Amino acid sequence: MEISGLISALVVGVVIGALGRLVLPGRQQVGLLWTIVVGIVAALIGTGIAGAVGVADTRGFDWIELIIQIALAAVGVSALERARAGGKVRR
Repeated sequence: MEISGLISALVVGVVIGALGRLVLPGRQQVGLLWTIVVGIVAALIGTGIAGAVGVADTRGFDWIELIIQIALAAVGVSALERARAGGKVRR
């Protein structure tokens, strides 16, 4: 992987992760690094799902693919937050 590919993966991870956090209600106790990781994973899996469904390559902007990626990022951030909370009780 070239440096430009790495930088673009980080940018996509930040954007997708941040959008995933925005759709969740309340404040999430997940750091920036984990948000980027979740965003990158969500972007990769979302692209795969969009390709399997046949909506990855459309004319113009791929809105359906983006929505899939954001939804996956929201699920990922929520799951990570729950996993990190473990047995802690929130009040």
